[in-house]
Amino acid sequence: MSTSLGIGSRVEHTHFGRGVIVDTAQEFYIIWFKSQQGTKSISKDYELKILEAAEGGSGDSGQITIADIEQALHNILDQRLHDTQIVPIAQKWRRGMMILQPGDNTQQAKEVPIDTFFHKIIMVRDRLRVMEQKINAHKVMDEDQKIELQQYITAIYGSLTTFNVLFKEAHHQFKGSGGKE
Repeated sequence: MSTSLGIGSRVEHTHFGRGVIVDTAQEFYIIWFKSQQGTKSISKDYELKILEAAEGGSGDSGQITIADIEQALHNILDQRLHDTQIVPIAQKWRRGMMILQPGDNTQQAKEVPIDTFFHKIIMVRDRLRVMEQKINAHKVMDEDQKIELQQYITAIYGSLTTFNVLFKEAHHQFKGSGGKE
């Protein structure tokens, strides 16, 4: 591509679709693509279809584009979705051991530190929450599909209420639909 495009230029890539240039370097553009919900580095030699050109140049014009805001919001949400909250285990279980004893006495028992088990339970809970957020934010699913999947997640939470005994604080515990476990 012989033309140097500036930040804010709207382009179309044969594979990634439409995007907006959010930064430039000497040999490539950084383009935010809606289809990817993120940025890609594309060589300036690559033949992009120019939808709307912004003046090029070596530096940033100082203007903040919608793509800049979208990228910043995307980065913040992505970071928050993957943060795990520190959840304290009930004091009586600290440094405890969970012993899984097979019914066959010739088999060896498995010992698992309760802290390790609790951490894995928290990871399951956090990933279920991320899944809920992704379902609720999904742009293609209709409301009935979202509700159906939410009901499955609520049932999963209900199945996990057995482990509520491990939590120090009740507000961290699993809550199901209020029916039987």
